[in-house]
Amino acid sequence: MSADVTTGPADVTTAADLTATAEATGDAVAAVARPGEPGYDAATAVFNLAAPPRPAAAVVARTVEDVRAAIRLADAEGLSLRVHTTGHSAPAARPMRDALLIRTEMDGGVEVDPIRRVARIPAGTRWGVVAKAAAPYGLAVAHGSSPTVGVVGYLLGGGLSFYGRKVGLAANSVRAVELVTADGELRRVSLGSDPDLFWALRGGGGGFGVVTAIEVKLFPAVQVVTGTTCWPAAHAPELLRTWRRWTLDAPPEATTSVRVLNLPKIPDVPPMLSAGPILCVDGAVLAETGDDVAAARRYAEELLGPLRAVAEPVLDTWQLTEPVDLLDTHMDPSDPVAVIGDHMLLGDLGDEGIDALLRVVGEGSGSPLISAGLRQLGGAYAKPHPQGGALDHLDAPYAYSGGGVPGLTGTAEAITRHIATVREALAPWDTGWTTPTFVESHAQPQRHLTDGRIAAADLIRHRVDPAGRFRDDIMPGATKPG
Repeated sequence: MSADVTTGPADVTTAADLTATAEATGDAVAAVARPGEPGYDAATAVFNLAAPPRPAAAVVARTVEDVRAAIRLADAEGLSLRVHTTGHSAPAARPMRDALLIRTEMDGGVEVDPIRRVARIPAGTRWGVVAKAAAPYGLAVAHGSSPTVGVVGYLLGGGLSFYGRKVGLAANSVRAVELVTADGELRRVSLGSDPDLFWALRGGGGGFGVVTAIEVKLFPAVQVVTGTTCWPAAHAPELLRTWRRWTLDAPPEATTSVRVLNLPKIPDVPPMLSAGPILCVDGAVLAETGDDVAAARRYAEELLGPLRAVAEPVLDTWQLTEPVDLLDTHMDPSDPVAVIGDHMLLGDLGDEGIDALLRVVGEGSGSPLISAGLRQLGGAYAKPHPQGGALDHLDAPYAYSGGGVPGLTGTAEAITRHIATVREALAPWDTGWTTPTFVESHAQPQRHLTDGRIAAADLIRHRVDPAGRFRDDIMPGATKPG
């Protein structure tokens, strides 16, 4: 057992303890709603409005008994079971016509143990809440770029954070998972309790049950250098080449992204950002301790100095600040929005790949994508974790993602056509692999597990759900067909 495995009181908690607590504190079971009934809209609400689900029935589960009751009802009515929280990746989900959808909004708050550097997080909690709970102790977690993303789906789908090149995939930080399986049993799963299921839960593609809480390892973070710097897209060729050269041997403390943005002229967008396409570089450099601050400043300057020398930015917000401020860096929307997008993991682009990308998303391309760009991988992202799950690393230097908003940047048809154009342009560098939390469409090509890992995950799914009640909750490409 490696030194980073959490030990202490949480590791000796048993499933029986959890069940006793759930039964002692359970309130009245939440009402299941059908289309048109009160509560249906709240249970089926999603952040990505491009693909609103329309299940046969839906419920907001706040207690373990709510979850159990929903499973019993689905079994009685012959409905499959589906699970979501925020619906940021709603278009990636399979259709739900004959399903009961469980929206997890479990009671209770985030519990932080600063001595053991562990947080227990109820399902339904958003990353903004977790980051703020850990901050008073000088700790951070490998959260996503948006404070409104739900914790569970992000973590069990791998999870790419702006700390990732230092700490790896967020799934590797999971120390225990509490879930209700198809038989109604509440289980606490960890390396010491059902290690096979624990392996499969972390990146295996879902379909194992309803997660009610999750424990994650925290790490020291006293400050970060973070921000966004933007230039007119006319300078994008030189800027993108300069950024790529820096990524080749960048320090692991730094994780960044580069995007071409076509922002609409609306009140919430500053005029300098909506005057035409812009190229933005954002991200973070982690300082775990006070002794690391000077190095973090230096690493940021090694990135930004050459970029600023190319042209004067129209926006430049990089600064030394508190880790919770990282939640605002990526400028993700705070309100639900319809996004049609695409994603792939790319090999090293070189100048030829950069030219290919900018031809289809840069200045003069006519791109209707509101955002299209690259997330820097490598570092700890590329290193298999000795105690990781089914997905524990990404063997690619860059993650591409891009998308448009119908009505703001073009029609849905125009956005869909251009997504195909970009995919064709980047085909020479497409690795054929994806990471689940970046997948934007159920129909897009996707693969994050080898055949051997898919077969292993399927065996574990069959053990905990032999009737296949959660079969439609499995990510496309993560289970053997048939």
